[in-house]
Amino acid sequence: MYPNLSYILEAIFGTEPDNFFSIFQTFGLFLGLAFAASAYVLYHELKRKESEGLLTSIKHTYTVGEPATIIDLFVGATVGFILGFKLVYLIQHFDVVKSDMVDFIFSTQGSFEGGLLGAILNAGWVWYDKNKHKLDKPKTITEDQYPHQRIMDITFVAAIWSLIGAKLFAVLEEPQYFFEDPIGQLFSGSGMAIYGGLIGGFIGTYYYIKNKLKIKPIHVMDAVAPALIMGYAVGRVGCQLSGDGDWGIDNPDPNPYSWLPDWLWSSTYPHNVLKSGVPIEECKWEYCNELAVAVYPTPVYEIIMALIIFGILWALRKRIKVAGVIFFIYMILNGIERFWIEKIRVNATYNIAGMEITQAEIISVLFVIGGIIGCIILYGRDRKKA
Repeated sequence: MYPNLSYILEAIFGTEPDNFFSIFQTFGLFLGLAFAASAYVLYHELKRKESEGLLTSIKHTYTVGEPATIIDLFVGATVGFILGFKLVYLIQHFDVVKSDMVDFIFSTQGSFEGGLLGAILNAGWVWYDKNKHKLDKPKTITEDQYPHQRIMDITFVAAIWSLIGAKLFAVLEEPQYFFEDPIGQLFSGSGMAIYGGLIGGFIGTYYYIKNKLKIKPIHVMDAVAPALIMGYAVGRVGCQLSGDGDWGIDNPDPNPYSWLPDWLWSSTYPHNVLKSGVPIEECKWEYCNELAVAVYPTPVYEIIMALIIFGILWALRKRIKVAGVIFFIYMILNGIERFWIEKIRVNATYNIAGMEITQAEIISVLFVIGGIIGCIILYGRDRKKA
């Protein structure tokens, strides 16, 4: 496994791991790539729908030439404080934090002096830049913008709300850890629920598109569907490569299929980022553990299934003319995929009516039911219009 970039470089170039590149966590890198992949697919789908006349331009009004306001300075100082707070501490304690950058970023660790310096410098830069472009009479400009031109805004909103949702659902899944250490759990980089991320991202983006951009969400939802599942596939690559614990149940049996690669049958996740399992003999690196018993590499299965779902949605996106149906088909397929993968995954369970069931199984069933109902309603409305 490759807990951080230094281990990836070691595998490619043979360089010694646990160096400067340790600050770039593999899961974090692929999380960023997942959002980038989703944004790329969404960008092109929005452009396609615009060319078909399904999405139109929106009025965007902004003012140029204004001097720096109190809010501008406050935001600049806040951003500068956070950057200085973290960066100065990172430089001072690099050897301590390099092995767990995600937890460090989301923790309360930092340098107050560095934060104060960063706040002053960034607020000063904001004031200088605003006043450099200040006009005697500020101008208000109104221009037409198409949804694909706001892709960075949409992606940013989706990312923020996805992280909030992922953290919230992780807390709901295992509340005992939250009550033991509320602050630590909230600001820890670990403990993320993928369905929480999907639901949180959807709610935040839906609100932003409908209320801020004034766009009817139904066609955007169809454009988002293949983007979501592509991002999911890329994100699961990060889970597999880093060995972040999203693996399956024990699978100690030898591979019975000669045609199947061993890495598709089971894995002990050597050098996993969680440092789970038993020590690897003669290993002197930072991450020197592997699982005592091999498990199903479920992230690999999810990558394959997610790409298949993406292919299905991509093939259907121009054939299905009823707005919203592609999104609900995505819900159905995603729900089916996740429900069955849960049968061989390790997760916290709830006891409901004598059945042991996971949070993801509950949500996946609701996804399937909601997707079916959505398709029925939308096709019913379409027939009435015809």
